[in-house]
Amino acid sequence: MEVQGKVKMVGETQTFGSNGFRKREIVVTTEEQYPQHILVEFIQDKCDLLNSFQVGHDVKISINLRGREWVNPQGETKYFNSIQGWRIESLQPAAAAPSDIPPTPPADAFEPANDLSEEDHDDLPF
Repeated sequence: MEVQGKVKMVGETQTFGSNGFRKREIVVTTEEQYPQHILVEFIQDKCDLLNSFQVGHDVKISINLRGREWVNPQGETKYFNSIQGWRIESLQPAAAAPSDIPPTPPADAFEPANDLSEEDHDDLPF
């Protein structure tokens, strides 16, 4: 599944517990008739994927929906959902790529040949 929109917020990386579990959140605002603010979590090594994204960037995030069950001390069962991101792509237009064509040398880089005479023979067909 994918979520596409404009970055509204990029959170700091949070670390939990003694095992070093890491989580980082991003909020994306969809661009539709009724825009939605979607919170997406990136966990562990995926947290670093958000380093190059800022508020206002247009992005596409590949996600997984996660659900879990929890039974509270009173014996009531509760269900929780989360959205986990595993890839994020920029939809910003690419900056102009440098050309592979070398620049044209300035006009004064070459000097005309002045030592040619009419008797000099060349083999050009024109």
